[in-house]
Amino acid sequence: MELLLIALLAQGHALLVGVPGLAKTLMIRTLADSMNLTFNRVQFTPDLIPTDITGTRMIEEDPETHRPVFKFLPGPLFANVVLADEVNRTPPKTQSSLLEAMQERQVTVAGVRHLLPDPFFVLATQNPIEQEGTYPLPEAQQDRFMFTVNVGYPSEEEEFRILESTTTASREKPEHVVNGPQLLEMQKLVRRVPAAGFVIRYAMRIARLTRPGTQDGEAPDPNVPDFVKKYVTWGAGPRAGQNLVLAAKARALLHGRTYVATEDVKAVALPVMRHRVVTNYNADADRVTPDEIVKKLLALVPARSAE
Repeated sequence: MELLLIALLAQGHALLVGVPGLAKTLMIRTLADSMNLTFNRVQFTPDLIPTDITGTRMIEEDPETHRPVFKFLPGPLFANVVLADEVNRTPPKTQSSLLEAMQERQVTVAGVRHLLPDPFFVLATQNPIEQEGTYPLPEAQQDRFMFTVNVGYPSEEEEFRILESTTTASREKPEHVVNGPQLLEMQKLVRRVPAAGFVIRYAMRIARLTRPGTQDGEAPDPNVPDFVKKYVTWGAGPRAGQNLVLAAKARALLHGRTYVATEDVKAVALPVMRHRVVTNYNADADRVTPDEIVKKLLALVPARSAE
């Protein structure tokens, strides 16, 4: 839950990866209810088309002139918190309709721009097991997510509490602890948290060292370790560094600090980087995951490498 709060405060979006039945949907709905935010759930299916989520234009009669006019009918994207459930079950054309909404916080229908509510937060879920009938997320869309969060099974004590609390006649409703305007002020506060130069450079170094080479054929950073050159096809771009710094600022505030430490960057590095490091066949053969590569880089990069 902390990672979701960090993404929300940093004006990012999150992709939750986990098997069915782990209460991902319930967690997202509870987050929206506790902040008194509007919530919409979209079940992504193979027959879903872009206008099903962005909205469409309809013809209706003008009550004054009695002439037919076009009226925009907003889609489910017009909510503060949007759950894109099983986002990899719909074709890329529909998946890409999320791109403009996630980055620009607006949708364009028939050449007309429509602003989305503020705050706006997309949480998508994905099942890592089932591959039949699914469409892998394009790299451009994955990069729009601040975090990829792996949702695992609960501990024994957590599972006991889940069974105990969800099998009774009464279920408690979450209390409203904050509202939309207050959340907007908190998001502005995150941007004002100062980050020292060495912290920003630390985040930048982590992102840059994931790049084995450049697209135009130039030589890679001479400090790129050999395991990155061996296992990585594409590394993280500048947006990864931006998200590292913003997420670190939000985490610092959640922990009651008005400054950012390198520990904050380390704490958010895995969810920020794991979907931005594209591995190759060597990594598949040696069973090396992006998480392992990022962990090695965190152990390798000194915290105050460049002041």
